[in-house]
Amino acid sequence: MIRHITLIFIIVAAIALSCESPNPNIDDKGKDALASHEVKRDIATSDMAYEDIIYVPIYSDIYVDPSNQSSLLAATLSIRNTSDSDSLFISTIEYYNTNGNLVRSYLDNPISLSPMGTINYVIEKDDDTGGPGANFIVGMSSKNKDAKPLVQAIMIGESGNKGFAFSTDGYSVK
Repeated sequence: MIRHITLIFIIVAAIALSCESPNPNIDDKGKDALASHEVKRDIATSDMAYEDIIYVPIYSDIYVDPSNQSSLLAATLSIRNTSDSDSLFISTIEYYNTNGNLVRSYLDNPISLSPMGTINYVIEKDDDTGGPGANFIVGMSSKNKDAKPLVQAIMIGESGNKGFAFSTDGYSVK
C-alpha cells in the first residue's frame, strides 16, 4: 500500500513539475507577463527630454574554487523608474553573450514603466548562452530631463552547501 502511495506521489509530482513554464518571463497562462506594459502608440522622440543607453554586466557563471570549477547563476535584470510623477519608456532590452553577439532581444514594441514602477527580466540558471561575460543593453527615455532610473542585475547561485548572491549596476554608454 505504501509503495502505491509513493508511486502515485512521484507521478503527480512529475506531472506538476512538467507543467511549469520553462521561461520565467512567461506567466502561468502562457503570456508574456510584461506585455501589459507595451505602448500601443508611437512615442514621439521629440517629446523626450531624457534619452540614455545603459550597459548592465551579467554573470551567468563564475569560478567558485581553486580548481577553476564554475557554477551557473540565475540572473535578474531589474529596471526601476525612480520618478514619482513621470513614466519611463523602454525601447530596447537586448541580451549579449561574452563574444558580443546578440543572444536575445526582449522587446518587439516599446514599453512604458509607470512612476515608481519596476520590471524584471530573468535569465534562468541553466541558460548558459550568455557565458561569463554576458550583458544587457537597455535603451530608455522620459519626458522628464531629470530622470534617474535605476538599472541593476542580481545574480544568485550555489556551490555545494553554500549559496551566494550579488548585484551589478548599469552604466550609461551614450
